[in-house]
Amino acid sequence: MATKVYIVYYSMYGHVEKLAEEIKKGAASVEGVEATLWQVPETLSEEILGKMSAPTKSDVPIITSQDLAEADGFMFGFPTRFGMMSAQFKAFMDATGGLWRTQQLAGKPAGIFYSTGSQGGGQETTALTAITQLVHHGMIFVPIGYSFGAGMFEMEQVKGGSPYGAGTYAGDGSRMPSELELAQAFHQGKYFAGITKKLKTAA
Repeated sequence: MATKVYIVYYSMYGHVEKLAEEIKKGAASVEGVEATLWQVPETLSEEILGKMSAPTKSDVPIITSQDLAEADGFMFGFPTRFGMMSAQFKAFMDATGGLWRTQQLAGKPAGIFYSTGSQGGGQETTALTAITQLVHHGMIFVPIGYSFGAGMFEMEQVKGGSPYGAGTYAGDGSRMPSELELAQAFHQGKYFAGITKKLKTAA
């Protein structure tokens, strides 16, 4: 039976979605792993999104909290809002109380990825504050550490991400993930999928 990795994300302007797509590719490159992309529900109205110049959402399916119970591991992605995960993703996590009561996510691995507007915009605080969501469910946080190698020490070009997970800088919104940031996302997907597969096999 395939190891199911769900890449669950929220993306308003497409930055996190680009990372999610690469993470899926990386996860799917591991033999025996089935990787699936999901979006969390939007909480803002079309009118508000229009005023914010947000592009139309892609056709990636919308996940419900109950869908999480079907996966063996999760990669959660979101943009930063004031140093924490976006309200849309927090609202989705707030709706997982039923899974928490029945402990359906306990013991399952989870990783995170993110985007911020600037280098001081919360790349690590967003990750740190997001871990509380995993802890209360009893999930196993899987960071990438420095497994990406030399790419973690890049100093000649701007690069998001940290030992907590892959990341990107959006700037004023016009900057999309660089090749190096996408490579880190691919690596994280592959690395995470390998660990998830091992944990499932060991169980």
